[in-house]
Amino acid sequence: MLSTLFGKKSDNPIADIKSAQALLDDLPKNDAFRSLAELTELIELVSVHTDDFKLDHHLAVLRLFDDAAQPYMRKLVREYFTPFEINKFQENRLWLALGNWSRHIAHAYFKLFTAYCNGERGSSAIKAQVPLLTARAVHATTWHLKYVCAHYGQVDNAIWANLALLYKHAEQLRYLDTPVSLYQGLIGDTTVKLEVGCLMAWYDSGLSALSPLYIHLTERIVAHYRAAIDIHTEVGQNSRLSFDLNRPAEPTRINMGATTHPAMRFIAMPGMQAKLEDFMKVLKKNIVPDDINLGGSYEADVVKNAVQYILNYVIAPPVRRNTRRMANVTLNAVDSFDKIIERIGAGLNFGAGEEELAHWVTEEISAGGFSTVIPVKGSGVIGIGSLLGIQPEGLPHWGVAVVRRLVRRLVRDDAKNQLRVGAEILSNHIAGVVLNQNKVPGGAIENGQPALWLYGRQNDETGEAQLLLRADTFSPGRSLQIQLDGKTYLLMPNGLQEKGLDYDLAKFRFVVQEASEDEEM
Repeated sequence: MLSTLFGKKSDNPIADIKSAQALLDDLPKNDAFRSLAELTELIELVSVHTDDFKLDHHLAVLRLFDDAAQPYMRKLVREYFTPFEINKFQENRLWLALGNWSRHIAHAYFKLFTAYCNGERGSSAIKAQVPLLTARAVHATTWHLKYVCAHYGQVDNAIWANLALLYKHAEQLRYLDTPVSLYQGLIGDTTVKLEVGCLMAWYDSGLSALSPLYIHLTERIVAHYRAAIDIHTEVGQNSRLSFDLNRPAEPTRINMGATTHPAMRFIAMPGMQAKLEDFMKVLKKNIVPDDINLGGSYEADVVKNAVQYILNYVIAPPVRRNTRRMANVTLNAVDSFDKIIERIGAGLNFGAGEEELAHWVTEEISAGGFSTVIPVKGSGVIGIGSLLGIQPEGLPHWGVAVVRRLVRRLVRDDAKNQLRVGAEILSNHIAGVVLNQNKVPGGAIENGQPALWLYGRQNDETGEAQLLLRADTFSPGRSLQIQLDGKTYLLMPNGLQEKGLDYDLAKFRFVVQEASEDEEM
């Protein structure tokens, strides 16, 4: 629609700032989707017409459109990264709008930055604004990365190459630490160094292991405490990450014995742990401080989960506990608590699952997890935190796993798009059981509700067991009874280990008694 506005240079409506401003007056201000879409198209077309104008005018128009987009973008961010379930159509619509905007604005800023580095017309006029231009380019790259990761997409290596150029330029021209006010209304100044460090630390925390909501919240929290992140030219005791300005790639964890060279930069976060721990103390009082910009309104418990995730990463970055080996193991697979119950619980009258099984072939497998690649088409609603029932080919029993990592592989043919799934195995052998309250009437559980008993994780010496219950079933003050393998188990709650999308993973202390035929459960 807006492409029809661009004719000859003399007729170009962005040839002067007043005519560019007039375009904003025609935006459908009560429709955030349409307004952001039109501004995205304007940004794209401005980038195409970079040769028509001097860089000072180009930057002024780009900033004008970028600033105008902020309220619409923030409104859609609140709708997309909501703690409440939204329908798939709306979710995809929001992701497309925000993803398109972030991709085009990141490209526009980097293209203008490149033009400045090449000394194109008007370069001298924007010299004083280069720290802001570069900081916005990095910030826009963070947005772009966020929406790629929110769909578990593959990260283009060009992102790391662009970041290296932005950082190297700021370092060489000595404006890495020059404070800038990124956008009107944001609290506090930032710098190119802080923006790069924030992006690197946030990305390294493991975005493929987070749902879109927590990808967003962790980004906002790390951004709030970005002043606790520093970048050095030499490796030090507190160094956590490194990146190479000459051979740009995603940040890597520090190996103190590895060879270093002058083009390497090292990221440290010595003050981050203390800041996060102080934040956690406030959240435990059920308070979300007003001074942190989370891009929306969130309950303290939701924010607490995000803070705990980052805190765990800062204290001890995740490492693989079990060595995986390359192995092609065929698995029958179903997803969701209810489908697993249906599949294994026929003998308990839960109803045998008649849905066709998925057949997955692992790439790697260990005692604690596996990875596999499956087609996007037909994968249903599998996402981070999805509960999986798994049955290796040739074995009679089922196990259970949870999806911890996802990466989407996109190809030109949409029908061939794939998901790389990384799952943690909770147990290789499970059994369906029936929950009954311990002779305490009026509780939240109705007698006869199904659950999953996890073999292989029981410890007879301590008398502890793990059960998977339907979501919101666990109660720390309610004992239960089950029957399993001819025995009656009295289960006393010992803590909720994980609250999943449709399940509670809980630990119980238990006492075993031989069940008599006339014993009432």
